[in-house]
Amino acid sequence: MAQERIDLETSLGYLLKEAASALRAAMEDVLRPLGMTITHYSCLELLSQRPGLSNSELARGAFVTRQSMNVLLQSLERDGIVTRPDAAPVGKALPTRLTDKGRHSLEQASAAVRSVERRMLDGMTEAEQAAALRALRSMVASLRS
Repeated sequence: MAQERIDLETSLGYLLKEAASALRAAMEDVLRPLGMTITHYSCLELLSQRPGLSNSELARGAFVTRQSMNVLLQSLERDGIVTRPDAAPVGKALPTRLTDKGRHSLEQASAAVRSVERRMLDGMTEAEQAAALRALRSMVASLRS
């Protein structure tokens, strides 16, 4: 039985990985001057949209381990970017919230990240952007089912 080979020139999976790598590098470039990593930014964005998330929920949302997120949260808490209660109100989870300083940091980072996204989508029509969004959502759903 012949082994099926992947043609990197036409492999959608390979192209998606290449696009993700290029997006990550561009985001790192705009976040670095703000003293942020992509995980740091992702954490702030998640907390802005879903205040009170736990360490585990933030780790899942930012695609990192719970241990990595815990280290980040301790640093953000020391820097006054987030706040967590001393004791869990229910169970073990400590709900995390952005401080005013955290919201200000997020505003700067969001503007930088939006500029990367605009650059990534430059040259695509609104219809092409909508089709790409549908296609990517479909791919994610297929792989998760």
